[in-house]
Order: sequence, then C-alpha cells, then structure tokens
Amino acid sequence: MIVLQQAVIVEGRYDKIRLHSLIDGLILETNGFRIFKDKEKLALIRAMAHQKGIIILTDSDTAGFRIRRYIQSAIPPQDKTKLYQAYIPEILGKEKRKSQPSKAGTLGVEGMPTQILLDALKRAGVPILGETEKPRKKTVTKGDFFQDGLTGSENSSELRREIMSRLGLPPYLSANALLDVINSSMSRQEYDAIIAQVKKETSPGIL
Repeated sequence: MIVLQQAVIVEGRYDKIRLHSLIDGLILETNGFRIFKDKEKLALIRAMAHQKGIIILTDSDTAGFRIRRYIQSAIPPQDKTKLYQAYIPEILGKEKRKSQPSKAGTLGVEGMPTQILLDALKRAGVPILGETEKPRKKTVTKGDFFQDGLTGSENSSELRREIMSRLGLPPYLSANALLDVINSSMSRQEYDAIIAQVKKETSPGIL
C-alpha cells in the first residue's frame, strides 16, 4: 500500500473501493457524469487541487475521457502544475461483479491488477510518500465530531461551515466528506488546534 499526498479522482464507488486496498490517501469519486452538475463536489476537487494536488484516474473509455477532460478544464491554470494524469491500458474483459462487460468491452479501474495501477501512477510522475502494510489509522473519528459539536447538535452545520472556511474548503460538505479531508490533510494535533481556535473565537450562540 502506497501513501499519497494528492487526492485521487475516480469515477465510481467500486473504483474507490478498489483503490482503498492500494492507496493510503484521499479518494474522491465523481459518481460518473453527475460531476457535471455537482457544483459542491467540483468545488471540493478544485480546493484539493489547490491545496495538495489531484490525480485523475478514470477508465480508458469514452465516458472516462469525457470526465477527465471536464475535471482538467475546471482546474485553474495556476493549479494545473499539481494535476497528474494517470492512464490505465485497454484490457479486454469484465469485472467479476458484472454479468456483462462494459460497452467498450474493457476493464475499468476497479478491474485492474494492482501492478498495472501502480505502474499507471508511476508513469504519471506521482510522488509516493512511502509504503505501509496497513492504512494509517484515522486520527479523527465520528465520535470526535460528535464530542466537538460538529455533528449531533442544533448548530453543527454552522460550526462545520466555519471549519471549512478556515481550511479553504467549499461550504456545505457533508460531515463524512469533511472527516475524510481532515484525516487526509492534518494531524490530530492540528485538528485539536483548529477546533480550540474556533471555539474560542466563535460566538456562544453557535456552540
């Protein structure tokens, strides 16, 4: 398992599941063509491109290239130097979970062997921070969110928006999305510090 700083952009849920066994880092899915209308997800991708860089890893079919071009065009010019294009080869076949092959008749990201995925990342020039046998333990949990008032209270959404603003993230991310970003971009100490700062500076009415 390799450790990456950049966020990896894939098309669907099964691609994300596949990469979770290979990559220790943030993985975002476009939900296929839904990304064309999902302004919040696109804003998050732009934020990640600016802060830490992104890797586009879509299927090598017509749909995958269309999504790839859309995301690439949405990234501001000044952040394109932190955009990596990872391509998988065209391999005939179908994924085990499918009863029929895709329209193109080729394997997608979810069906790619591990070494081919690793080779695709290396060819793209993606810097690998290291390797680990197991994913790094999440330093912040849903329980922490609840204890800190980010979920489960009347003003949780307002508090989360304040955190997102300070982290340079788009507003209205779901609690789960925010949790993923926090665990991939900061230490527990940094999280505790920003929570303490927000609680100190935010009016009692929000807390």
